Amino acid sequence: MADAPSAALPPRVLDEAAEWLMRLHDSAATDADRRACERWRQSHPDHARAWARAELLMNKLGGLPSALAMPSLARSSRHGGRRAAIGRLAALLAAVPAGWLGWRFAGERGWTAEHRTATGERRELQLADGSRLTLDTASAVDVRFDAAQRLLVLHAGAILVATAPDTAAAHRPFRVQAGGGTLEALGTRFSVRREEEGATAVAVFEGAVRVTPERGASRVLPAGQQTRFGADGIEAFAPADESRVAWTRGMLLADAMRLADFAAELSRYRPGALRCEAAVAGLRISGAFPLDDTDRVLRMLVSTYPVDALTRLRGYWVTLVARNISAQG
Repeated sequence: MADAPSAALPPRVLDEAAEWLMRLHDSAATDADRRACERWRQSHPDHARAWARAELLMNKLGGLPSALAMPSLARSSRHGGRRAAIGRLAALLAAVPAGWLGWRFAGERGWTAEHRTATGERRELQLADGSRLTLDTASAVDVRFDAAQRLLVLHAGAILVATAPDTAAAHRPFRVQAGGGTLEALGTRFSVRREEEGATAVAVFEGAVRVTPERGASRVLPAGQQTRFGADGIEAFAPADESRVAWTRGMLLADAMRLADFAAELSRYRPGALRCEAAVAGLRISGAFPLDDTDRVLRMLVSTYPVDALTRLRGYWVTLVARNISAQG
């Protein structure tokens, strides 16, 4: 059994782990570097523990801080700056156990890190293995990398994942746990979204994803397809639409979308309440709308379609109504 994560590590080992972390996140890193790091990691239990801390720190910070990464780009000419950066990174690694109990108390388990976005916020992370993770608005995900697997646990919202080859010598599958099942990436780029009714939607844009419900047979979802699944099974496959991830570019794309559905989607990016009256719920909306300015989107709707946006509580409560209806807020 592995030692407790809070156990102390020799300063020399922390320095070596910091050196490897910076080397592998240098743009000049090679496969030979990665194999050498793996040999170092396996050569002593302390090395394995130090590297686990390094992965935890990377996942917690969402990547190597640029202030630490920059000195690694010019090893020979800025040796002093590089050594100082390694020292700062080693100090961070030494401090990881101090925050460990607090992270666990917050609901995390194992070697994990939690990332959240607020309403209207999007965030892109580079994980310890080089994979890219983009969080949509109001999303929460745990990153749990260990010796057996690379696991994301999606608690809320949506993510876009672009997997990278694993840096470990022994293959570790890349999985996403969401709702009532697990997804396993087969070299891929895909999106996952937790939906309000309990289902999980997944769309594959490159590669393939194996979908495994908690109670039911697994199926492989190929590129260009999407589906929804729950604990008891998987729905029929349908063509995937890149507009599902237009949010990564700060856009909401609508193609003859019902106004009720449009309002529900826009409300995910807007604090407060956005409602649509039944009289206009079926109105079809098309266009590209900027998610970073939802007030502008409402103005675009009012100027283009026969609707009004009635506001209350200084814009916190908005109701879309037919234009011939008037009300006081």
